[in-house]
Amino acid sequence: MTLLQILFLAAGEMAKAGAGIGAGLAAIGAGIGVGLVGAGAVQAIARQPEAIGDIRANMIIMAALVEGVALFAVVVCILVLFL
Repeated sequence: MTLLQILFLAAGEMAKAGAGIGAGLAAIGAGIGVGLVGAGAVQAIARQPEAIGDIRANMIIMAALVEGVALFAVVVCILVLFL
């Protein structure tokens, strides 16, 4: 085995480890993001109960956007893992 082949094998294994770590961080980040969105919505509803409909709609949209970004990150990590 040449040195170049050894480096390519090592880089492939490091990419798989990085993909796993990246997918985990994306999931943790999404959980934190949705938690912060929910906490902010509860605080806003507590301050202005009459605006509950608008706050709830905005909260659902923001939570969906956070989950969409997290799903994209996980898919990219899985693609790195298998390609």
